[in-house]
Amino acid sequence: QVQLVESGGGLVQPGGSLRLSCAASGRTFSMYAMGWFHQAPGKEREFVAAISRLDGSTYYADSVKGRFTISRDSAKNTVYLRMNSLKPEDTAVYYCAAGRLTAQAIDEYNYWGQGTQVTVSS
Repeated sequence: QVQLVESGGGLVQPGGSLRLSCAASGRTFSMYAMGWFHQAPGKEREFVAAISRLDGSTYYADSVKGRFTISRDSAKNTVYLRMNSLKPEDTAVYYCAAGRLTAQAIDEYNYWGQGTQVTVSS
């Protein structure tokens, strides 16, 4: 069992930056691939980024490539999402997730956090 708690969301102006954190409980953090997803009002939850459990390989949605960076700190059982050059269309609730495979599909992730709101607006 893994429990995930996100933090770091908030209101930011277009072009600004935020860093989201996701703290995982338990000693098995290193056994899981980690992903970030977002869900805007009235839309389905979508893949944002993922990082593998083995070699730290990273994967991104096309819409965030070059702007967002996912990383993990196994010593702190935490995964991060650094978001730069934020746009209004990035506004959503952001969720972190843990799964056995590094994947873009929601169904591949077994554990989810409660989400943190990111609002990009002037």
